[in-house]
Amino acid sequence: MANTARMTALQRREQLIRVGRALFASKGFEAVSVEEIAANAKVSKPIVYEHFGGKEGLYAVIVDREMRELTNALIEALSDTKEHPRQALALLTYIEENSEGFQVLVRDSPTTDPAGSFNSLLGDISLRVEDLLTAAFKRRKLSAKGVPYYAQMLVGMTVFTGQYWADRPKVNKEQLAAYVVDLAWHGLSRLDSKPILRFESQKAKQLAAKEDKERRDKERSETTVP
Repeated sequence: MANTARMTALQRREQLIRVGRALFASKGFEAVSVEEIAANAKVSKPIVYEHFGGKEGLYAVIVDREMRELTNALIEALSDTKEHPRQALALLTYIEENSEGFQVLVRDSPTTDPAGSFNSLLGDISLRVEDLLTAAFKRRKLSAKGVPYYAQMLVGMTVFTGQYWADRPKVNKEQLAAYVVDLAWHGLSRLDSKPILRFESQKAKQLAAKEDKERRDKERSETTVP
């Protein structure tokens, strides 16, 4: 299938990348064939093989490009330790401006894909968030034992919320970032040094009542004038 439009090799390569990205975003890696890529680009199959060696090569180029763009955005945001909203907005801005690229990253990937690409990136980002939280916990004299878990929670919350928002953008990114920041940072500002999980069993209620009574008795004794 020949394309009568004349393109340079670079232009043809970019065209195939655009076509491949759209197909991988909508259908996933496994469901897309070289034939489909060629048909959508209005070229013959050999053209795809000539530029990328097959759909695996095309997919790798697309993922590498998207990963670099997303990584740069996140690293820049995480470098500013005073601007939490910027950190929340970085991923959402990428999703808004690169919806197809984001869908490629979070969809199925070939089994030959090294390190899981997107999951590997999230692991790296989690480590950077962990460093930021460790410093924050030390400033507040909190135990840093749970920091790795808090880092995973923050990254996971933002990523999964972003995925949900990508399909249901009923609020703008600033409003969504405000939701994320409100839950994450306002919650973190009131962390207990040694949090305890309480179950609403009868025993737990009795213990809570006892602790509450002891607290009130202590407050009364402290305010009683001898």
